[in-house]
Amino acid sequence: MLVLLVGGVVGCTGAGSTPDRGGAHGEPSGWPNDPEWVQVWGDEFADEGLPDSTKWTYETGGHGWGNEELQYYTEARRKNARVEDGHLIIEAHEESYNGRAYTSARLNSEPSWTYGRFEIRARVPAGRGTWPAVWLLASQDTYGDQYWPDNGEIDIMEHVGHDPNVVHSTVHTKAYNHVKGTQRGRSMDVPDATSAFHVYAVEWTPDEIRSYVDGELYFRFVRPSSPDYTKWPFNHDFHLILNVAVGGGWGGAEGVADDIWPERMVVDYVRVYKPEGEVEPSPSDS
Repeated sequence: MLVLLVGGVVGCTGAGSTPDRGGAHGEPSGWPNDPEWVQVWGDEFADEGLPDSTKWTYETGGHGWGNEELQYYTEARRKNARVEDGHLIIEAHEESYNGRAYTSARLNSEPSWTYGRFEIRARVPAGRGTWPAVWLLASQDTYGDQYWPDNGEIDIMEHVGHDPNVVHSTVHTKAYNHVKGTQRGRSMDVPDATSAFHVYAVEWTPDEIRSYVDGELYFRFVRPSSPDYTKWPFNHDFHLILNVAVGGGWGGAEGVADDIWPERMVVDYVRVYKPEGEVEPSPSDS
């Protein structure tokens, strides 16, 4: 998704038919090639009501989010974000709210991480104009003179309703981004993405970013051998974002249906992992 270029926040931007690799092979990092992953954070959405405020925060507003999106993201409003029957529901409604014609929610993880495996089991909404996303965004303005794209973005999963049952994983940097048409990403057919749960995952290491659906690898972005931040800003903390946008430059490329609302993304769980050797043992393990 695209960040507001004036000190603001973003919404994802599309992968489309983009190249499936970026850069050259990086130097060995010392990370295991096939790590034993250990969960370090997550949410199983066991408690009914609003999302757990110790794990999630809200981003609010209706300024278009850099993508000409149509929704207003609300805060602590169960109509738009709630835990119900063991699932997180992010639901977009057609309604007048603070000058916008739709409402929805955008949740950020409270903690941030550098590297790891990020795994989300979810069912995406259907219908023209829906644009759900699960993605990672830099938690600090470390590089360059613009927060986005200089500090990077990792899109774990995006889906646009006018192209149903095709999911996309993309990375954006100063050198590789959708504004220039140079973003790196790949798409995958998931025939029942809007009717069944699937596991969307990214493994982010010091050397590469790998994207999966239900354990199947379909996209790799490799760190260049002589990287600078313009090509590889992926060495500082990022946080998770879950949202459902309405319309926008990509999500609304074929308009917005007027007979589908409300539409929801349903999330079964979110889990974050680190390699076993990088996880400090708890006091009870010593």
